[in-house]
Amino acid sequence: MHKRWGYRLIFPFILLQGIIVVGIVGYMLIEHYNIIEALYMTTLAVTTVGFKEVRTLSPGGQVFTTFLLIFSWGALIFILSRLTQIIVSGEINKYFKTRRLMTTIDKMKRHVIVCGLGRNGQQAARTLKMHNVPFLIVEKREEMIEKYVADNHDAIYILGDGTEDEVLLKAGVERADALITALPTDSDNVFIVLTARSLNPHIRIISRASHVASQAKLIKAGADSVILPDKIGGTHMATLVTKPDVIEFIDYLSGEEGESINMESVPYNDLPEAIKDKTLYEVMTWKKTGVNCIGIKSKEGKFVINPPENTIICQGMKVIVLGTRQQIEQMKGNLN
Repeated sequence: MHKRWGYRLIFPFILLQGIIVVGIVGYMLIEHYNIIEALYMTTLAVTTVGFKEVRTLSPGGQVFTTFLLIFSWGALIFILSRLTQIIVSGEINKYFKTRRLMTTIDKMKRHVIVCGLGRNGQQAARTLKMHNVPFLIVEKREEMIEKYVADNHDAIYILGDGTEDEVLLKAGVERADALITALPTDSDNVFIVLTARSLNPHIRIISRASHVASQAKLIKAGADSVILPDKIGGTHMATLVTKPDVIEFIDYLSGEEGESINMESVPYNDLPEAIKDKTLYEVMTWKKTGVNCIGIKSKEGKFVINPPENTIICQGMKVIVLGTRQQIEQMKGNLN
């Protein structure tokens, strides 16, 4: 799309330059003018200003000038109509807006790519925005992009098919921290996962799946996590019956009402040297900010809820903490 707008903008000027080149070459061959004389005569013909000729034209030169005048007028009418069409349709604004977007995207690092603007994609974008996580959207349906941008004027997006390597490269997949693919077709999600994993072996990939049978395929393709919205929705509704208060509390933490409450995973490598390989008590009391440890993830990938304070936090482990947004930000500041 960006290339097409650029081509439509510059094509009239390419056409004009082509006529000028033809005029110069024609006068040099037919009338044996030097390049300055040929440029002068071509300028007279194209602009039709009517200044004096360099010298009297031969019959061949007169015929050439006649056709050059006709083509020049036709080209001028075409150029004016094309420019008017571009201005009226707003394509100039679209072109420069796209250029600004691409410049912004080229500067993005450690961001999240969201492929697909369906219900799940929009919810993912809403949550990322709520938590101030930089992200961009990849969507091939222009009407979906226009509708989303109408409500989110600061949205960063690429209009294109996420299954194409070129589109993911434009989205900065090699510099991204994570990719969320939420397309309605499982085969498309598998293709995106395969492509993204090959372009960035270290990116974290979360994929949507419509069918349970697709889960294993997506994991094999390289997805770190696979979400089945229908399964989660049913489980969520049933749990609201069996454990309503717990689920409502979790919804409060993750929803818009609980936006001031955050959970954060702190990897061992992000800890300052002073508290690496120390007990959990020493980690949590170092420059205490009020956050609480609700669990740890062992180097084997197992979660321990409410671990004892004498647990040694070593290489490969992560500490899961809970606190207000202000407390979490203060904690991150202490770690930097």
